[in-house]
Amino acid sequence: MDYSFSAPTAMEFKTLYDETGWGDWALDRFERALSGSWIVCTVRDDAGRLVGMGRLISDGALHAFVTEMIVTEEARGGGIGGQVLARLVDEARRRGVDDVQLFAARGRAEFYERHGFERRSESGPGMDVASVR
Repeated sequence: MDYSFSAPTAMEFKTLYDETGWGDWALDRFERALSGSWIVCTVRDDAGRLVGMGRLISDGALHAFVTEMIVTEEARGGGIGGQVLARLVDEARRRGVDDVQLFAARGRAEFYERHGFERRSESGPGMDVASVR
């Protein structure tokens, strides 16, 4: 697998959404989403096909937010999601942002906990990655 911080094309992003059932939006929505991204980590198979990605949005100073973690069904179970998440967090920290947050999809919180994120209290939903302060 080839991991990169090169964003996919909008069509590749849309195709990944379509394949995983995440949503059916017009291509221009994916173009706008990519242009508003701070960090994008992609994963391609040996044929160069996009099989996974993660995306952060950020103010570039205080906070970063994981907006997507997507891996195709056939590529799941091999550690791709964990690698993408680790690379996103490492790159955010390299750029000076230690506060990385996310909202875990129903039933997925354990995945994020295995990768260093902690649940917030019920009064403050979401998750944070343990700070290096």
